[in-house]
Amino acid sequence: MALTPMMTQYLETKQQHPDCILFYRLGDFYEMFNEDALVASKELELTLTARAGTPMCGVPHHSCEGYIKKLIDKGFKVAICEQTTDPALSKGLVERDIVRL
Repeated sequence: MALTPMMTQYLETKQQHPDCILFYRLGDFYEMFNEDALVASKELELTLTARAGTPMCGVPHHSCEGYIKKLIDKGFKVAICEQTTDPALSKGLVERDIVRL
């Protein structure tokens, strides 16, 4: 199965910080995928869903700090991947980059 451009971007970003749970900004949410979603859903008591067979879970961006603190307090490392271009002005894939570890 071919990956979407967004999922390719996610995986490339995740490769940069494989030891971190990646909070990947998608609109008003930070999403986690694959193994990160499995761990985060269990540790944070989030609903685990899936799209095209890919496990995922997410938290609203405005309340992410509490979730991040819980993960750090449990010994996990977290990487925050933020949208670096305005989605409303973007044609195609929104640029993203790690802004905090």
